[in-house]
Amino acid sequence: MLAQNPTFKTSPSLRYQYQFQVGERVETYNHCKGTVVRVDIDESGVFIVVRFKTQYGEFAYDPYDLKVI
Repeated sequence: MLAQNPTFKTSPSLRYQYQFQVGERVETYNHCKGTVVRVDIDESGVFIVVRFKTQYGEFAYDPYDLKVI
């Protein structure tokens, strides 16, 4: 019989950490296309940092707002 750890919990947002990879092309909910710069986790969950060619800077997105193209 396997011992189970009752304190171990998984979050549904953790699966997004592996869905997006650095260098992938993504599209936002408003159809802007960019490149994933990094995938980070903070106290509120996973967020994806994207860089666009047409805009200066990097922007953080919720994984639900992006899709891989």
